[in-house]
Amino acid sequence: MPTQAWSPSSWREKPIAQDVIYEDKAHLEKVLTKLRRLPPLVSPVEIDRLRVQLADVAAGKAFLLQGGDCAELFDDCSQDPIEHKLSLILLMSLIILHGSRLPVVRIARIAGQYAKPRSKPTEMIDQQVPDGPVGADGIQKTKTEKKEVLSFRGDNVNGYEADDRAPDPERLLGAYFHSTATLNYIRTLLLSGFANLDKPLDWSFSHVRSPDIQKAFAAVIESLQDSLDFMKVATGGVRGGERGGTETVDLFTSHEALLLEYEEAFTRAFTTDRPASFSPSPSRLSTPALSRSNSHVRGVAETNTTYPHSPVRPPKSPKLSDSFHGLSMSINDLEKEATPKYYNTSAHFIWIGDRTRQLDGAHVEYFRGIQNPIGIKVGPSMEPEEIARILDIVNPDRIPGKVTLIGRYGADKVERFLPAHIDAVKKTDHPVVWQCDAMHGNTKSSKSDPNLKTRHFIDVVTEITKSMEIHKQKGTILGGVHLELTGEVNDEGFSVTECIGGSMELEDKDLSFNYRTHCDPRLNYEQSLDVAFLLADYLKSKRRGEEPRDILLAGLRGRTARQ
Repeated sequence: MPTQAWSPSSWREKPIAQDVIYEDKAHLEKVLTKLRRLPPLVSPVEIDRLRVQLADVAAGKAFLLQGGDCAELFDDCSQDPIEHKLSLILLMSLIILHGSRLPVVRIARIAGQYAKPRSKPTEMIDQQVPDGPVGADGIQKTKTEKKEVLSFRGDNVNGYEADDRAPDPERLLGAYFHSTATLNYIRTLLLSGFANLDKPLDWSFSHVRSPDIQKAFAAVIESLQDSLDFMKVATGGVRGGERGGTETVDLFTSHEALLLEYEEAFTRAFTTDRPASFSPSPSRLSTPALSRSNSHVRGVAETNTTYPHSPVRPPKSPKLSDSFHGLSMSINDLEKEATPKYYNTSAHFIWIGDRTRQLDGAHVEYFRGIQNPIGIKVGPSMEPEEIARILDIVNPDRIPGKVTLIGRYGADKVERFLPAHIDAVKKTDHPVVWQCDAMHGNTKSSKSDPNLKTRHFIDVVTEITKSMEIHKQKGTILGGVHLELTGEVNDEGFSVTECIGGSMELEDKDLSFNYRTHCDPRLNYEQSLDVAFLLADYLKSKRRGEEPRDILLAGLRGRTARQ
């Protein structure tokens, strides 16, 4: 059967999961109208560059590191939190690069990861209420009662406080402006030499309290510095900065695309591959534009010879002479010029979550029409044949680098489900990036405080190492990891304490010391570097044809047995 015509709004005809209900529809539409007029956050050039790099990951020529907060908060849009996140991802990529000798593709969960799916639309909270009249001493006694409130869905939907749970359309604007400010500062840092490998000791790792990790990182820095010094001498002092070699790096943004109204507002049409018969830079359109009422295309864009992706702009009023000027063009040329490609310009990379990947659902419908590289969460609830079907829908042209399958099984389930999923994809001709999300399948409750969610470091690294071995047995490639992590510290400089284990040897009783997350627990600074060293050791061994030494697994307490 022919595929139904796609447009940025065709998802509205499909059933939608994890929908947000706004009481004031007029207010929502006013906000969306404003968003549609605001500039893009990222460009098609950057998006296409990421897709090319992910094609290298799929072929085993690069490694993908994706990480960041479970859910960003507007309050995190500040200098120190952004620098800590960026520094951590850069440090991890440096360690992985050192071990693997592979380019590292860096994607951050940042500048847009404000929404979170929830298992239930409401939750029960403890609330203090008056208990009787005010006493003679003027003190009001209170008691604790359970109250049902809407679940916290992220800063771009509602507030964390119980009395601020009503979805507010203005928060969508807040998400845009906080994303813009975050992305602007990231670009500023990278263009100012924040990732300059000529001075790697300027990269702070003062928060690392494990002497073993400090020693290992220092060894990486020393080895890299020796290599860079040799390059300078061998090339006469050329550092390669003019090619983006040692002075700056690519860092791409990503988020889970939950709120499709927001994503639609930033889905913009761009034209590419202009016919050669067009003049270089006409002052106005050569042919009359299509009627807005009869086409999703707003108009044929003017030729732009300096930018490979030109936004489709509203047409100017054509003169009669303009119509005759363009009669020599073929119909195929007209169709080629008038047919845009749609890019989601809110981020370079977006993904479909485990709760929103229904084949006939709104999210899959939206994702199938955009040019961005996309991710699809894959877990125990997904049947093997379902993977092939969703790949056919979102990537019918089999474009390399287009789709990343993000496995989120859990350490105790990955051996049961991943092999069948790999086999299902191998039966197709779909080129995919395999990525391990070792976080979402390993969430547990704290033993000392059941209200706190935590993750055990040993579970995280076990799922990663098991996934690597399974792919090795199947003759496929685990191309990367997807982690919830943070470089955040408190006022005293201590890392967060949300996951158990790792180089800090955190125990369950330590969680309350600096537990800061509003959603899921994250690896802290030290634990994230632990993962990076583990990956570097594995990839180094693979490169040399040796067995991994599992130094970290064997050397730190709590890693050889489950906590």
